[in-house]
Amino acid sequence: MTTLLADAVTRTSTGEAVLFWILGVVAVIGALGMVTASKAVYSAIFLAMTMIVLAVFYIAQDALFLGVVQVVVYTGAVMMLFLFVVMLIGVDTSESLVETLHGQRFAAVLAGLGFGVLLIAGIGTASTSFVGMGQANAGGNVQGLALLIFTRYLWAFEVTSALLITAAIGAMVLAHRERTSPKPTQRALAARRLASGHLAPDPSPGVYALHDAADRPALLPDGTPSESSVSPVLS
Repeated sequence: MTTLLADAVTRTSTGEAVLFWILGVVAVIGALGMVTASKAVYSAIFLAMTMIVLAVFYIAQDALFLGVVQVVVYTGAVMMLFLFVVMLIGVDTSESLVETLHGQRFAAVLAGLGFGVLLIAGIGTASTSFVGMGQANAGGNVQGLALLIFTRYLWAFEVTSALLITAAIGAMVLAHRERTSPKPTQRALAARRLASGHLAPDPSPGVYALHDAADRPALLPDGTPSESSVSPVLS
């Protein structure tokens, strides 16, 4: 009887096997795409895809709370925050190959090797005995997860928080720019405006026009279009 119960706990159903082999391939593709992508935005999208697949795995194993946290916190908050920052600031491929901080590549290689050693050590000490989610969630999924995080796996939890801090520092490094010229003072800005011969503020695009498109010049009181009302980027 004990043998039959153990086999029932460790046996994988056909649906679980199909789910694992399909989404497992998607997760690996997302991980490889994150590493090999030429742009930081693409890497963030690939990483978000892998995180969503992990959330599906958690939910399929009856770890509902962990799956929701994976989507809301990591994919929805942390990852999307980095993605929006990169998209708003922008990082060119040629700029990403230049070290703006001295020793940046050496520190990245050293940190990667350190995390790789920690990952191998964690896999090597992982337990090979399984008790099933029914027994693990006997007192509740949230309660059981909190008990393990803050007792048995406290050190791993702290290392994970260090990973999040590293990701935040990485976003700051991507957005770092070295100023090539001194910051203009108020006097310099005023002298530049006087030299241009146009003292009044530039008219807003679309004002007094037949539409409110930002790429259409505003009309002056005499009816002529003001080309200075359109941003050079739009032009």
